[in-house]
Amino acid sequence: MKHFLQNRQIMLPYLLLGLSFGYAVALKPTCLSSQFRRPGDYIIGGLFPFGTDTINLTARSEPTLVVCERLFVDGLIWALGMKFAIDQINNSTSLLPGVKLGYDIYDTCFEPLAALQPSLLFLTRNGTTGIGVVCNYTNYQPRVTAVIGPHKSDLCLVTAKLFSFFLIPQVSYGASSEKLSNKELYPSFYRTVPSDKKLVEAVVLLLNKFGWNWIATIGSDDEYGRGAQELFLRNVGNYSICVAYEGLIPTDLTDPKAKIKLKETVELINKTKVNIIVLFAFTQPARALLEQSISMGLSKKVWIGTEAWLLSDIASSTSNIQSIGTVLGFIMKASPVPGFQEYVADLFTSVQQDEFCQESRVEYNRMASGGLGTACNQCNHISLHDISPILSRSQIQPVHVAVHSVAHALHRALGCTHQGCPKATIRSWQLLHFMNTFTFTVNGQSFRFDESHGTNTGYKLILWDWKNGTFTYLPVGDYEESLYINKSQIHFHTADKKVKRCFRECKPGQIRQIKGFHLCCYDCRDCPENTFYSSKDSSTCTPCLEHQWSPVRSTRCYDRSERYLFWNEPLTVALLTLTSITLCLTCLTAVLFFKNLETPVVQASGGDRNLLALSALALLCLSSCLYIGKPSDRLCMTQQVVYALCLNACFSTFLAKSLEITLLTEFPRWAPTFLPWVTQRRAWLVVALCLLTECLLCFSYLHLGPDGLRSDYKSLRSEVLLVCDTRSWLAFALMHGYNSCLAIVCFLCTFMVDAPGKKYNVARGITFAFLIYFIIWIFFVAIFATLKTVLRAVTQISTILMLTLGILGTYYIPKCYIILLKPDLNTVNYFQNSIKEETEGDSQ
Repeated sequence: MKHFLQNRQIMLPYLLLGLSFGYAVALKPTCLSSQFRRPGDYIIGGLFPFGTDTINLTARSEPTLVVCERLFVDGLIWALGMKFAIDQINNSTSLLPGVKLGYDIYDTCFEPLAALQPSLLFLTRNGTTGIGVVCNYTNYQPRVTAVIGPHKSDLCLVTAKLFSFFLIPQVSYGASSEKLSNKELYPSFYRTVPSDKKLVEAVVLLLNKFGWNWIATIGSDDEYGRGAQELFLRNVGNYSICVAYEGLIPTDLTDPKAKIKLKETVELINKTKVNIIVLFAFTQPARALLEQSISMGLSKKVWIGTEAWLLSDIASSTSNIQSIGTVLGFIMKASPVPGFQEYVADLFTSVQQDEFCQESRVEYNRMASGGLGTACNQCNHISLHDISPILSRSQIQPVHVAVHSVAHALHRALGCTHQGCPKATIRSWQLLHFMNTFTFTVNGQSFRFDESHGTNTGYKLILWDWKNGTFTYLPVGDYEESLYINKSQIHFHTADKKVKRCFRECKPGQIRQIKGFHLCCYDCRDCPENTFYSSKDSSTCTPCLEHQWSPVRSTRCYDRSERYLFWNEPLTVALLTLTSITLCLTCLTAVLFFKNLETPVVQASGGDRNLLALSALALLCLSSCLYIGKPSDRLCMTQQVVYALCLNACFSTFLAKSLEITLLTEFPRWAPTFLPWVTQRRAWLVVALCLLTECLLCFSYLHLGPDGLRSDYKSLRSEVLLVCDTRSWLAFALMHGYNSCLAIVCFLCTFMVDAPGKKYNVARGITFAFLIYFIIWIFFVAIFATLKTVLRAVTQISTILMLTLGILGTYYIPKCYIILLKPDLNTVNYFQNSIKEETEGDSQ
């Protein structure tokens, strides 16, 4: 059940006392505020909303006391209900005979911040204002034995955690959130009202009873509205009821956006063409929505409400309210408390007497409050005349039952008899067993807390009735275990239409996304890429097969086209042109070296081994064509083997020359012994050994797992990308890593060789050639790893061409320059003397 009467602070005739001075100003101040604290053998704490509209929350920069601006008369009456129940028990000879209950009641202002301060005071050690910090609280004696209140669920969600840690019984007379039914989180929390779950069940049964299957549900944007609406949507799924619209309305009506939100809500309600609206909201947001509906001329509807706003003054204070249609809903069943109104009347008479007030203040001050007062100064300026209209219909029974539940538990814990109760120390947690297990009777009616620590007194179904111009709450049914409706008493002010339809028809390629958990209500949602709408009644998009694809909002799948680097692509033509240029340049260099094979520049560069290196570069250049066209397993395997062997053939010739330079410059004493093995004819043994080793590694690569064709369906939207996939990274790393090792050895053998003055330095060409190799490979790995398209093949071709051009440009082109343009330098003296000078310099 919703927090009944909670938001009636806007009932202007009774609540805004500061604006109704006509009667109140003339009153003599009373001592009513001194009636909410009394000493006793056992103290029961009370949390009640005496005030509302806190005035210092936004400007609060220091932890000062939270002050309420206006008096909330309902909260005052509930507090008086607690006082009445305790006074009644203290005068009883059957319940706690000989025991005097005390009470300590404080204002919550409907604010969690305001409720925390008295809650902390209740937890202080008895007789002090400090909370004891101990390892075991079994023998801890707090200030109060139990707590009554607060009223709102959001306040209880805060305070219940505090009291549950100490296992202090807390009995709320209004909190109805289903979250509070969690006994693991709130083991000592109880309530004398049904939970929202029971209310929602009643509303769903009402809808089903009348066959209303096309509805809207609206909740206030707070704990009650969101929680009740969530429960409602969860329960309504068990019936053939469609929720055409669900929304939240603002609770802060001072927000400039609140008016816009309310207008949008009414427009959406009108658009759905529903005739039934279920409204879970407090008084203020409910009033704002109804007023907005009237101003926008919304057609008459059936409004199903709850006690949160049904019993407010909306019907009596809103102009043209009858134009909204039919209003009916559920309020909690509550019997009147005998003698309460007379008790209040006597009390208001007494608080005007000086002698009574003096005695009250003495009793009030006997209890240490730690400087915290009841904070109900406005109570002293209110009269019985002011509260009489609300007193006559206020629901006091939940408060009365809450106090009696604690008293009966204490009665059993003490082991009381009709003769009296033993004087004993009772810890708060000892009451829980008796509250959980025993039934107690209040005014002839039996009560018992259920498994969720709540009571279920049932609901009354009421109708707003304007018969003969007079407004009344007309009972038309009730709900306990089942729903009973007296349909003959219900006179609808609007057509009772059963509409079962949705917002719009879904377009081809769209599916019905269930709205509100119900199959008959849906929004239309486009099927995403690679899925399609398969059948008319389907509520899910069907995924396409792996080799197929589909665009957004499709009704079928399409076969993916194969994607690789085609021969006729402009980029391929450009790469082939560059390949032809590179190949021609390599071949021309080889021809030039062959014609000048016996010249000093060719001999100093490696002699006839240069022809092998240039032939390998030419083959490497031609191998770039292997990356164009549709790949296959054999083609993928051939790519890597050809690349590795061609590169090894080139690098092995550089290795022989690099070792020769190292022996002559760094190890001249060993040169006569080892130099013949790296020069002249024996240098071919080094080349052959390198090639043989690479061939063995290539064989291992082919045996362990060569690259193979893989179809990549994820990288491209509508195509299948055919790529060569590495199956054995170990074999791949050994095969290409060996060439990298040769490159590192050549680089290390040559990069420290000093350039002789006016002599040609062969070592520099080798150093720069392998420096280019390292740079190209670093960029290749970084780019290749991030690409998922045909540009991977482009990257591989570009790497081969750049590597070929790099070696040609750094090692061979300078020598071609000497042969063609500087023939006067192509002498034995220019090349061999430089080595001789270096050798002599080192020997010295």
